Amino acid sequence: MMKSKQSKDNKITVVLPAYNAERTIEKVFKGIPKEISKVILVDDGSKDNTAAVSKKLGIKTIVHKKNSGYGANQKTCYKEALKYDPDFVIMLHPDGQYDPNDLPLFIKSLEDKKGDVILGSRFLSHGDKNTPFYKSISIRGITLLFNLVLGTNLSEANTGYRGYTRQVLEKIPFQKNGNGYIFDPQFLIQAIYFGFKIYDVPVSKAYNPEGISPNFSKSVEHGIENLRLLLEYILHKLKFKKADFLIP
Repeated sequence: MMKSKQSKDNKITVVLPAYNAERTIEKVFKGIPKEISKVILVDDGSKDNTAAVSKKLGIKTIVHKKNSGYGANQKTCYKEALKYDPDFVIMLHPDGQYDPNDLPLFIKSLEDKKGDVILGSRFLSHGDKNTPFYKSISIRGITLLFNLVLGTNLSEANTGYRGYTRQVLEKIPFQKNGNGYIFDPQFLIQAIYFGFKIYDVPVSKAYNPEGISPNFSKSVEHGIENLRLLLEYILHKLKFKKADFLIP
């Protein structure tokens, strides 16, 4: 595992947005590098023993009494993380789809100031072998549109493995974002709009039946939402119609 020479001098918080992840939490948690100063799990109204397992492992655990959505989970994650005044915050799914051994790549990229927002891309490392074909095509298509509209050079826009500087989370009005999967593309658009740099690193991605990824119908719906968001961004930039999530 690659280790950062500077990471001991930085306060790093890993947030785990969880839903029905009792069977995978322990393995993911034990894979997190020891130099990580804080780990926070937000249980979004799980129907299993996710919260109990998390607490038993000694993880700081926040519980939503009702399932509020992936975006709502992240809002709580970042709000709680900022209370500990971290230098960097990294989101890692506790369902085992992303490898905690890739965390040092995020840490080093943040420390080296390669980006304010670091995205983990399965397409940089050929880690998309287990990705369903419809998802791969959809993600690549959406990423291409994001690059064209935002002027970025991303290899994967819809990744759930992300790292942020504290400044990003303090400046971007992410509380205005949607409570579902729309949260992530909104955040990317906000990052560019507010002048932050995005950088991606290679990660592996595995699929399991207990993961929190959207199914086919949800993926189609999510794709349409992405197109609508990009249109809102264009109209906002042209001053034809204001987009609320882009207003501080």
